[in-house]
Amino acid sequence: MLKAEYEGPVSRLCWGSIRMALALVVVFSMASTTAQPAQAQTFTVLYNFTGGTDGGGNDASLVRDREGNLYGTTVHGGNNACPNGCGVVFKLNKQNKETVLYAFCKHRSCIDGAYPASTLVLDASGNLYGTTNGGGSSNLGTVFKLSKNGKETVLHSFNGFPDGEFPTYAGLLMDASGTFYGTTQYGGAAGFGVAYKLDKAGKETVLHSFAGYAASDGQYPISGLVKDASGNLYGTTEQGGTGCGSPGCGTVYKLSKTGNETILYNFTGTPDGAFPYLGTLLLDKSGNLYGTTQSGGKNGTPGGTVFELSKGGQETVLYSFCSQSGCSDGASPYGGVVIDGSGNFYGTTIAGGMGGCNPTCGTVFELSKNGTETVLHSFDLSDGAVPYGVIRDAQGNLYGTTNSGGSHGTYNDYGVVFEITTK
Repeated sequence: MLKAEYEGPVSRLCWGSIRMALALVVVFSMASTTAQPAQAQTFTVLYNFTGGTDGGGNDASLVRDREGNLYGTTVHGGNNACPNGCGVVFKLNKQNKETVLYAFCKHRSCIDGAYPASTLVLDASGNLYGTTNGGGSSNLGTVFKLSKNGKETVLHSFNGFPDGEFPTYAGLLMDASGTFYGTTQYGGAAGFGVAYKLDKAGKETVLHSFAGYAASDGQYPISGLVKDASGNLYGTTEQGGTGCGSPGCGTVYKLSKTGNETILYNFTGTPDGAFPYLGTLLLDKSGNLYGTTQSGGKNGTPGGTVFELSKGGQETVLYSFCSQSGCSDGASPYGGVVIDGSGNFYGTTIAGGMGGCNPTCGTVFELSKNGTETVLHSFDLSDGAVPYGVIRDAQGNLYGTTNSGGSHGTYNDYGVVFEITTK
């Protein structure tokens, strides 16, 4: 089985969801699907993590610079001040050589942060920005900057109330002025998480404290934020809202520049999806939003969907997963999707596929604009397991990481960095 990532309420929630999804995939079967067999693609493992000083256990996607170098985070490995290591920021160059740019928890107090689990932001000067799930002055997580020369600066330490705690998977959004926007899974006025902004001087402002299911609000905003031209922010909550009964199946929400929240959509499970998780929403020029849910859809549980939400609040399920015996088309898309110039989407599922794993290892998929799903790769443990999203370069190549699997072909391996090249 998959290894636990770190101690604390966040890991228990994540790990419990993964176990539930994987267990349900094993026994779930239904009729045929529109999924297509994989086309001619080339899959390559670029790097196998060992869980030692090089890091291991990837809970986030990657960022790529103009030279083609990849940057990411691991929640394990690096400094031995934490059990299994406190995590690292790493660079993988074009020759697939990995360099640890920073290992967290330089001191036993972990004031510099610990357990980075979010996708990084890269600025024009080569500085990296991200969040940690632990460490900081209150051991509730941090926002950090890592300079080109490897100097780490804590920009903010979370305190729980009222500013939030555990910015686990919610990567940062940086605007043109250098202001950051993000979310925390817990904390805030009601304990159900917050959306916040952080200016260049390190001053944090809570834009919204989620009130939870009882208040018909969302709860547990695990995904990041996206911003429109007018300064409005959009995101999802894993739970809450008015659908499904307690604790709610999650929401899509909008925050105005002044922090006024509007619930744009309440998920109900079937057929529209449930529990949107890690992926940051995509926003097109017409104001339509695109994302994934880890469960629900027309095929039930575990399933999951790729969805579109129109500017007027009309939700359309573009694809419902796990509609074939053994979930060969994939199941539980924990990450979001990326889009190409033709309107095709690309993403990952943590379960399903045709890799022959027990229970399952997940997939990389393509979803055409007419709703046809193609499995580009099914993981089989030896090449990774449990991917959390992909990025796409200008040539159409895809890059990502896995949480587990690798060179020894077991769930106890510490994951890989992979590439899928175009035809």
